[in-house]
Amino acid sequence: MARLQFELPTDVAFATDIQIYISHVNPGGHLDNAQLLTLVSEARVRFFKSLGYRESDIEGCAIVVADIGAQYKSEAFHGETLRLSLAPGDFNRYGFDLHFRMDERDSGREVARGKTGVVFIDKRTRKVQPMPPAFLAKVRPPPGP
Repeated sequence: MARLQFELPTDVAFATDIQIYISHVNPGGHLDNAQLLTLVSEARVRFFKSLGYRESDIEGCAIVVADIGAQYKSEAFHGETLRLSLAPGDFNRYGFDLHFRMDERDSGREVARGKTGVVFIDKRTRKVQPMPPAFLAKVRPPPGP
């Protein structure tokens, strides 16, 4: 199988720091792969909160994660603080990708990178629906000159 490769956008829209707790570490002594997804999910929740939203109510819609991919760059360990930088991109009618980069805050060592595909849904019917224009205006950079 070919390895996943992610090119990250240069413009970071949001960054947050999250400490690695003992519950995030596996028997091998480093950040567990399932816990990496938990940390990315926490960063995503904080991203939406920074825009004034909850994932369950974004301009009357909710979101669901359609897919996620991660590429590991190094181990991370208990007690380290990770900086998760997020950049929305790859916009389409129904959602977008939220690119992430995870670095150990003090050393700058890259731990992981990847992206999460987010899709908007109608809260009542749970069916996919177009991204709310007011949300898109907040997160999509204006077209260049």
